[in-house]
Amino acid sequence: MTRLFRRILTLRHDKRGAAAIELALIAPILATMVVGVVDLSRGYSMKLQLEQAAQRAIEKVMNGQANTSTAAALKTEAATVAGVAESAVAVDFWLECNGTRAGDYNTVCTPGQTYARFMSVAITKTFTPMFAKKWAGANTDGTYTIVGRTGVRIQ
Repeated sequence: MTRLFRRILTLRHDKRGAAAIELALIAPILATMVVGVVDLSRGYSMKLQLEQAAQRAIEKVMNGQANTSTAAALKTEAATVAGVAESAVAVDFWLECNGTRAGDYNTVCTPGQTYARFMSVAITKTFTPMFAKKWAGANTDGTYTIVGRTGVRIQ
């Protein structure tokens, strides 16, 4: 009996196998963190791709004269590059007279006012993370709406 108690006392001070037990306890937490970082990276990558598609559409305008009649061509170009429907692409043209947005892009500012013409492209796409958890900012189905937008002053 005393031999059994001595064995128990020596096992109590034995450190072998402690690292394996600690790893078994912490491994699920580390795996969850890795998957979370991968999800964030995928979402950020999608946003970057959408912004690049919008910038590519704007570059097409920079090569020629921009006006509201080119909006359909810009939508098609941006939608094709981003891999979304044309309804997910918003193209906006506007005129600012003295920093105030005018009602119509094709109007002329009052003489003496500073004017500037702008255009922007916004592409919307949904992102589905690997975790089906609804975090803050998620849609009702657990997806996230990601918008890549860019703009340029034309004149």
